[in-house]
Amino acid sequence: MQFRDLKHQYQVLKPQIDQTVLDVMQSGAFIMGQPVRELEAQLAEYVGVRHCLTCANGTDALTLALKAWGIGPGDAVFVPDFTFFSSAEVVSLEGATPVFVDVDEETFNISTSDLERAIIQTLAEDKLSPKVIVTVDLFGLPANYPAIRQIADKYHLLILEDGAQGFGGNINGQRACSFGDISTTSFFPAKPLGCYGDGGAVFTDNDEWAALIESYRVHGKGTFKYDNVRIGMNSRLDTVQAAILQVKLRAFHDYELADVNKVASRYTELLKDVACIKTPVIPTGFYSSWAQYTLRLDSKEQRDTLQARLREQGIPSMVYYPTPMHLQTAFQHLASDNSHLTSATRLSETVLSLPMHPYMTDEDIQSVVHAIKASF
Repeated sequence: MQFRDLKHQYQVLKPQIDQTVLDVMQSGAFIMGQPVRELEAQLAEYVGVRHCLTCANGTDALTLALKAWGIGPGDAVFVPDFTFFSSAEVVSLEGATPVFVDVDEETFNISTSDLERAIIQTLAEDKLSPKVIVTVDLFGLPANYPAIRQIADKYHLLILEDGAQGFGGNINGQRACSFGDISTTSFFPAKPLGCYGDGGAVFTDNDEWAALIESYRVHGKGTFKYDNVRIGMNSRLDTVQAAILQVKLRAFHDYELADVNKVASRYTELLKDVACIKTPVIPTGFYSSWAQYTLRLDSKEQRDTLQARLREQGIPSMVYYPTPMHLQTAFQHLASDNSHLTSATRLSETVLSLPMHPYMTDEDIQSVVHAIKASF
């Protein structure tokens, strides 16, 4: 059994993918070829924003957003404590300071109550200037943007939506990657919409920011690539990956997103009454793209025992994430009071993600569920 069966997906899409890759090879336009611009237009339309600019990976996408806003030393950027390292790494790379915020234990996303507490505390300390809230649509579920937007407006902060795992999710029909002042996603192969290498994209309705990001992603170019008006970076999505993503976007839109939600519903139905297990919570009006299907156990011992027993049955599982941000070695120099980060710490010890992808059969699901029930 595969944790995310990319081999099966390729076999389903093989004729279209093989042909589109051959077309790129024959065109000879391997960097910023026509499929890149076509994909950007398709992604912007799908998400519902004016601009989409692709780049080399999801981490660069976050970096490009911060560069467009001029974030740097002395600035505070609020980041959920339970997320992948890059959500905070990019803040430090720009010389700004990440301020870690606890998460909601049921949705895994940033806690709005702790977010406001962190903003108020930062203002009271008067050492950093609050600038940005990095939200993360963790495991496919959009963060609580109605509440986050109210907080951002109240304190005059920008929202950077890290939609690396959230692409395809929505709140009352509004799609992920449209909630931030700037939003980003990743096309890492295991993401809801993934390519066959690295890739990312930035989304915004703001014309000025889009122009800056267009410049920054190609060495700070001005009117053309040898007219460099600022210090930028080299971060472009290559044409082969763009062409592959065009094929995969059609499948994602036509059936994969619906099918992965059916898998999630089946898991929840079969596991809802299992003692010691809490299945994922999807609030009313929210729709997840299910980058991961993540259980919560009662203790680290239970989680580790279950993972070991699944492994014995040949069933893969993953722990996302075993170390919260405030405990990462790279952030120990911040030396702040982290006693409030209780939910993030507890989740890192008790979560376990199960095999999850649109091509899972009911037999696959039943096998996983049977192994879990047998473990208890």
